[in-house]
Amino acid sequence: MRVKICGVRTLEDARVAAEAGADFIGLVFVPGRRRRLEIPDAASIVYGTRRYSPSAPKFVGLFADQPLAEVNETIAACALDAAQLCGTESVEYCRQTEAQVIKVLHVPDNASGDAAAAEFAVRMDSYASTGNMVTLDRLVEGLQGGTGQSFDWSIAAGLAAQGYRFLLAGGLTPGNVATAVAEVRPWGVDVSSGVETGGIQDPDKIRDFIRAARRE
Repeated sequence: MRVKICGVRTLEDARVAAEAGADFIGLVFVPGRRRRLEIPDAASIVYGTRRYSPSAPKFVGLFADQPLAEVNETIAACALDAAQLCGTESVEYCRQTEAQVIKVLHVPDNASGDAAAAEFAVRMDSYASTGNMVTLDRLVEGLQGGTGQSFDWSIAAGLAAQGYRFLLAGGLTPGNVATAVAEVRPWGVDVSSGVETGGIQDPDKIRDFIRAARRE
């Protein structure tokens, strides 16, 4: 089970996630978000973690409807392994992104059943056709991820049963991630607010989340 810890803001938090066995560490570059990092700070986290741990997780930059040139400049400046695109970015935009892309598809609260699964299957196919990965997250108007709210997991479970690979996000915590993994069978899981205490990443919750996701 792959695990992505998002919203990391310090080198220490990145080291905790790396030591706990995270596969991906997400750094936020979306303007106006409280977890947003400036490029020098993000680069320090990336290079510092790689010096500390030769087998460091892959670093993913989170963006949302930002100019493509800005995204590619950030990828280069921070030596990011991947870009998670959380907005309305098109397949063509993804194709021009100069790193592996993880495209977030947002599931509305009222989406359910086979029809919703079929709709998302079509959208996932369009992004996967150019080699992009997909994250399924809860749609909350005005926000682009990190909401701490879940959606109808039966949609994701149906897609997984059809062989679709994706990261499951939205409302996951150390207390429910094992259930989510058992019910959905995603390729991986993605957490941000679920491993925070008072808006700050909690090392114990990071460790507990990764252990629970893998049933260790």
